[in-house]
Amino acid sequence: MSQFSGQESPDVQGSWFDAFWRFSRPHTIIGTSLSVLALYLIAVAVGNGNYSLFSFLGGWIACLCGNVYIVGLNQLEDVEIDKINKPHLPLASGEFSQRQGQIIVAITGILALVVALLTGPFLFGMVAISLAIGSAYSLPPIRLKRFPFWAALCIFSVRGTIVNLGLFLHFSGLPLENPAVPPTVWVLMVFILVFTFAIAIFKDIPDMEGDLRYNITTFTIQLGAQAVFNLALWVLTLCYLGMILVGVLHLAAVNPLFLVISHLVALIWMWLQSWAVDLQDKNAIANFYQFIWKLFFVEYLIFPIACLLA
Repeated sequence: MSQFSGQESPDVQGSWFDAFWRFSRPHTIIGTSLSVLALYLIAVAVGNGNYSLFSFLGGWIACLCGNVYIVGLNQLEDVEIDKINKPHLPLASGEFSQRQGQIIVAITGILALVVALLTGPFLFGMVAISLAIGSAYSLPPIRLKRFPFWAALCIFSVRGTIVNLGLFLHFSGLPLENPAVPPTVWVLMVFILVFTFAIAIFKDIPDMEGDLRYNITTFTIQLGAQAVFNLALWVLTLCYLGMILVGVLHLAAVNPLFLVISHLVALIWMWLQSWAVDLQDKNAIANFYQFIWKLFFVEYLIFPIACLLA
């Protein structure tokens, strides 16, 4: 049968996987994967954890499937908006039909819950809560993304609190009835919580045109692009200064010298990059948004290293 397909089969397969990769929003997939690895390493640094390969892979697969469900559901509900803001996405470009998107979202949502249920109670609770919030964010009649405060709350509560706390409890092996979370984990949670708030408000700056046309109220529309850009920068600055203070005052079981130097470098790097951003250039704004995600990725690498070096 392959003789009838000629040279087209590899191209079709490649294009499908490329479309699926874009449908999954790669920056969120990378962020999710690094958060799983980081919390696993922090549990190792703290000691007495559940370090089995089954526990790690179960957490990773469940989180990836949950990630695809949440971002996919948002695309299903925002096809017309994405045709303006993000025309490269598979549903907006027509590479995926609405039916294909629905099937992918349904399968990944079910897989996320089933894998989490089979892996552990903390993981299942984290995944279930995250999927519920993700559904409320995108689906009518609730559709919390219409409201700036609730939209931001959904994003940073899941990324900042629920995922980090749930993953640590899953990997730590702490008893279900009395899970004592060490200060190290709370430090990371607060940092990611505030950092994700900056991501949540910044992400709407390049999407202003489509949001205006379809009556999606955002902080950018209410306050203006410059004000939101400045607010995001100072929120991120607060994050880094707070982490530097943790190192100086020895508030957590981390290597203080590594923590202070790494976050000082990241802070300087961020400000240097921000000075080159032209808010009239949509591509420049989008590139800086991706740069913020890279800083997010880096944090999930440097903080576990600081813990392991303690």
